[in-house]
Amino acid sequence: MRILITGHTGFKGAWMSTLLARRGHQVSGIALDPLEGSLFEKAGVSALVENDVRLDIRDADALQRAVVEIGPDLVIHMAAQPLVRQSYLQPRETFETNVMGTLNVLEAISATPQVKGSVIVTTDKVYRNVGRAEGYREDDALGGDDPYSSSKAMADILTHSWRTSFPSSPVTTARAGNVIGGGDVSKDRLLVDLIKGFSTGEPVAIRYPDAVRPWQHVLDCIAGYLSLAAAMLEGRAEGNWNFGPDPESFQTVREIADASATRWGRGASWIDDGAGEHLHEAHLLTLDSSRAGSELAWHNHIGFPSSLDWTVDWYQAVADGEDPVQVTNRQIDAFVEIASESSWMRTF
Repeated sequence: MRILITGHTGFKGAWMSTLLARRGHQVSGIALDPLEGSLFEKAGVSALVENDVRLDIRDADALQRAVVEIGPDLVIHMAAQPLVRQSYLQPRETFETNVMGTLNVLEAISATPQVKGSVIVTTDKVYRNVGRAEGYREDDALGGDDPYSSSKAMADILTHSWRTSFPSSPVTTARAGNVIGGGDVSKDRLLVDLIKGFSTGEPVAIRYPDAVRPWQHVLDCIAGYLSLAAAMLEGRAEGNWNFGPDPESFQTVREIADASATRWGRGASWIDDGAGEHLHEAHLLTLDSSRAGSELAWHNHIGFPSSLDWTVDWYQAVADGEDPVQVTNRQIDAFVEIASESSWMRTF
């Protein structure tokens, strides 16, 4: 199958590109240059993709030419400005990328008749956060206080409008968040900051130690996207879908930091910086993924605390000198074996 991934140089994109290429698919990608030291570089993803196209999705004409030329069967749109704190510093870029960039992707999909299905990835932060403990469901109100969250909510509404206005366009929306796994190098992400500090022996300052997040391994999240894509290609999925971790994965930042330090060992530590002045971030955020479970037969295979173990193990193995390509492939192979009975694997 010919599969196009926008944002393939990013953290999730690199894992997905590697997984799908190892499964025998023709994978192409459209994205900006990868971050220095990224998984894309360390795992040699550029050697796995058929077309490695570098362009800004805000360039509508260039994007459409590239998509039409590639002619994919499936599009998975993950290109975005993905950071909450960065969105405060660059709100215009965030809105232009996440909203108008998504519109450009939708237009390119509609202009490419080979496309049989597409998954537009947004985030768990699209929901109007009222601080409730039970998970948000797909039909709950959307919102977003910070520029990142609101821009992704706008992209979600845009996608709904597109598939309603142009019903022949094969478009669905996937919502997930707080994904962890080896090889992430993005700024202001908890595990990235923890591992960086643990590696240098410096205590890591934590902004909101009592904030609760649904922690999910990147491979479980990707399996959700692929479950939706497989069902869509079979003509039995439409609309919006949540792919969050199980309830036991809803852990405070404090608990994650403690468990990570214990797993890493070697004197790893962190300090509470909650009294400092910080930009607003949601304190509590959870998803209800029961629809994906009942209609797509999707569930998390790694779960918690194994997802944290796999993440720390990846970084520690690489820090100890193992080849990142081998470490990444080993974890993908282990995941494929665990998920061997999943329905999405009949397609992918």
